[in-house]
Amino acid sequence: MARMPRIVVPGQPLHIIQRGNNRQATFYAEEDYRKYLETLQQLAEEYGCSIHAYVLMTNHIHLLATPSHEDSASLMMQGIGRKYVHYINSIYQRSGTLWEGRFKSALIDSEQYLLTCCRYIEMNPVRANMVKSPEQYRWSSYHANALGMVDHCVRPHKLYQRLGSNHTKRLEAYRELFRTHIGDENIELIRRNTQQCTIVGGSRFQDDVKKMLKRRVMKHKHGGDRKTESYTKTSSVLTP
Repeated sequence: MARMPRIVVPGQPLHIIQRGNNRQATFYAEEDYRKYLETLQQLAEEYGCSIHAYVLMTNHIHLLATPSHEDSASLMMQGIGRKYVHYINSIYQRSGTLWEGRFKSALIDSEQYLLTCCRYIEMNPVRANMVKSPEQYRWSSYHANALGMVDHCVRPHKLYQRLGSNHTKRLEAYRELFRTHIGDENIELIRRNTQQCTIVGGSRFQDDVKKMLKRRVMKHKHGGDRKTESYTKTSSVLTP
C-alpha cells in the first residue's frame, strides 16, 4: 500500500520522531549529544524551522518544530542525517545507516495540543524511568522552557509567550503545567498519529487541513466496507 504524503502546513507545528536503526543507540557519549544539538541549531536556522521542544533519548529523538516552508523540516532532517551520521561513523569507526528510515511526523493542532506535546516530549525520560523528574535529564528543552537556561536551539512558540506577561511568569506557568498528568488517551493519540504521520488534533482541525490540502489526511480505520457512504464520511475523523 502506498504511503500517504507527509502532512506539512507552513507555520503549523510538527511533532517529529526519529529512531535508531533496529532501535540501536544513536548517542554514545556526551559529545555526541552536543554535536547533534549543534547540528540541529545550525540546520534549523538554515532551513527555516523553529524548534520549540526537544528531547534526545539514547536511541531516538523527539522534536516539536514549526517549519516556515513546506520542505523546511525535510531538508533540516536530511541535513542532520548526513552531518550527524558522518560524525558518528567517523568517530566510532563504523559505516552504514544510523537512523530507521524516514522520520515520522504529525501535524499538531497548536491551539489544542501544542503545550501538551511539549510536555509529552520533555517527559519522555520520566516515562522511560531514566529520571524522576524532567529537570534531572540533561538533554531536553525543559531546562530552557521551564528553568530559563540559555538554549540556542529553542525558539518559544507564541502560545508559550502567552503563558505570562514576563519571562519569570512564563517559566512559572510552564512548570505548573507539569503538575498535571498527561492522560493516557492523549499520550496514545500523540504516539499513534505520529507513527502514522497524520494529525494530532480534533475533527474540525482535521477538516480544515483536509480542505486546505485537498486530500485525505487521516488513515482509514481497519475493517468495514470502504466503498460505503458511511465509511467514507467517517474515515477521516479521529476524535481525540
